[in-house]
Amino acid sequence: MAIQSKGIFRKMAQKCHYGPRGAGGRTGTMRARHDRRRRASILGEILAGAEPFSAAGSGNAVLVLHGFTGTPQSMRGLANAFAGAGFTVELPLLPGHGTTVQDMAGTSWDDWSSAAEAAFMELESRCPKVAVAGLSMGGTLACWLAARHPDVAALVVVNPAVEPPGQAFLDILNGLLDQGIEVTPSIGNDLADPDARELAYDAVPVRCVLSLAHAQATLAPLLGQIRCPTLIMTSRTDHVVPTSAGDLLAGAVTGPVERVWLERSCHVATLDYDRDEVERRAVAFAASAFGR
Repeated sequence: MAIQSKGIFRKMAQKCHYGPRGAGGRTGTMRARHDRRRRASILGEILAGAEPFSAAGSGNAVLVLHGFTGTPQSMRGLANAFAGAGFTVELPLLPGHGTTVQDMAGTSWDDWSSAAEAAFMELESRCPKVAVAGLSMGGTLACWLAARHPDVAALVVVNPAVEPPGQAFLDILNGLLDQGIEVTPSIGNDLADPDARELAYDAVPVRCVLSLAHAQATLAPLLGQIRCPTLIMTSRTDHVVPTSAGDLLAGAVTGPVERVWLERSCHVATLDYDRDEVERRAVAFAASAFGR
């Protein structure tokens, strides 16, 4: 698979100029572990606008997950839409995000997935049904949760990063590390709307990219374990995640699938021209899955 045309982080590769090219007690434990991880991994001051978001609703819940190097800012509109529909909502700040690149360098998939699972378990402990929504790596995490937890009520993903990158891309990353290069240019702010802005890092730790890539490779053969209703929203023009990632997910899940193409947006569609459609379709899909 050619990195420039199909790699999960092909935009980053193009910009890189280095190298040759039980529930009750278990929930309490998970919550305590998440609190410890959050204190340990979010070391710097949280950037203004990157704060986590919570909303108390009247019944069912939605866990909303942001993307790689991003923050809850990119998903705040969607979280507000879910809250406006009466759902309980949690939009956590993932470990290492929303502070400094140096903080992110000390985290990995284990930290991000543990935080996501802790948030899911906490919601599940107090709400009848829980859906999961995510953008990009948030979509990876959402799929991972849906594959692990058959009680996920619905899955909503926007440009999910679920297709493992090719070996050539991994070779590039490992080559950078061999040269002592730990950080590459950012993959953030892939937007068609010139007035929109994603609050994200301007650089990314190479080891974090490798950690995500390994997680994608582990997750790919497990996607068939996703049996809940799944909404996949894919931007026609995405310079970060290939559209084939949505094809992979749609063909792998074993539950009902709804596919929506976003014609006017790039990768961060939750902030782009199609953001209203993303919010409308996500809320309606969750409501239907919840039986409302």
